[in-house]
Amino acid sequence: ELAEAEPKKPRKRRTKADGFDENLPRIQVRLTLDEDEKAGANKTFFSKVKEELDIVPAQARVIEYWQEKAVFEQEDGTQQLACAARPVHPLGKCLASVRLLAWILVAKYADALPLYRLEGILKRHGGHISRTTMANWIIRLDDVFKPLINLLREQQLDGDYLQADETRLQVLKETGKAAQSDKWMWVIRGGPPDQPVVLYHYDPSRSEEVPLRLLDGFEGVLQTDGYAGYNRVCRENPITRIGCWDHARRKFVEAGKAAPTKKKGTKVSKADVAIGKIRKLYAIEKRIETLPAEEKTRQRQQLAQPVLDDLKAWLEKNSTRVPRDSLTYKAIQYTLNQWDLLTGYCQDGKLHISNVLAENAIRPFAVGRKNWLFADTPRGAKASATVYSLIETAKANGIEPFAYLNHVLQHIGNAKMVEDVEALLPWNTSLNKMQKG
Repeated sequence: ELAEAEPKKPRKRRTKADGFDENLPRIQVRLTLDEDEKAGANKTFFSKVKEELDIVPAQARVIEYWQEKAVFEQEDGTQQLACAARPVHPLGKCLASVRLLAWILVAKYADALPLYRLEGILKRHGGHISRTTMANWIIRLDDVFKPLINLLREQQLDGDYLQADETRLQVLKETGKAAQSDKWMWVIRGGPPDQPVVLYHYDPSRSEEVPLRLLDGFEGVLQTDGYAGYNRVCRENPITRIGCWDHARRKFVEAGKAAPTKKKGTKVSKADVAIGKIRKLYAIEKRIETLPAEEKTRQRQQLAQPVLDDLKAWLEKNSTRVPRDSLTYKAIQYTLNQWDLLTGYCQDGKLHISNVLAENAIRPFAVGRKNWLFADTPRGAKASATVYSLIETAKANGIEPFAYLNHVLQHIGNAKMVEDVEALLPWNTSLNKMQKG
């Protein structure tokens, strides 16, 4: 007896992990038979046998603008000249095309390439532009982008859930500050769920005055780490603060790494036990991540609350069983002191268990900082914050950064009314969305 053949499995579609985006342009290379090879055939046809990812290397070129002019004779014998309209450039008189400006911004702030490297790349292609000139273009663009940044800030503050974080930055020529002293880049992410905004802000201070200024007018939930600089803005405004489990977990991870190497067969460290309990909270979040917000809230009350109750009891019991000068003790105390903030996410399904979105937004800055190390002037730091804001907001809305900046630079010079600037907000453009991954 013949066994029934198994149905043929459909061929798995190539995914973005294989290197292909369905929105990429495609060209066809036709591999043909010669006349002798197909002589006598009933018919011929083509079938696709292979796909390759190709790239067109960068090419420098010069755009020459030739302006048509018409001469008109006037009745009084004079002549009048009419000239074709010239395109508006966002920087006015400038050697760089808007496409080159967009390329410089993306290369430096999205790809973390210092300007001296961009200078070398352009030189290889025949374009001689100094890093100083490029830096001046970036600083001048800060004023050009300001109306757009203002609208993005209004949009962000209209939401009811923000995440905030801050990281160090060296600015060499900050008045009243030593060159090697820490200054700060702040990042705030949030706004309406379908129109997220990521805004960077440079400030030489990490004081509580900075959040007071940045969050002026905001009402809702603010998620941060345990830094006390956010206390005042939440105390003096209708802002509910919640904490970040990533930060609490990280402290136990650091404690576990610092613990003496355990011999085989010995008990796990208390830091490892805490990490295991916290891991259960993340497993629950993974399980419910696709549920509607209302159902997430219910599931958290049902599934996460018992885990939280068990974790708190364990922390209180073991806080007296570890040395007070140990990292494990510090991690336990941090978690207990932050407990009400850390459990705040359970009250609303639209909230996150951690501040990861803000941390992810600030990571490109941290990577870039490793390459270019510092900013020379406060104006340069503020201009950098502006460009990071536009790039990360574009990415948060699924738009490729170069396409977005190129679009903005092409049109912002003609934006005279608020409506013109509003048309440049990421969600108001017709740019193709990137594949998310």
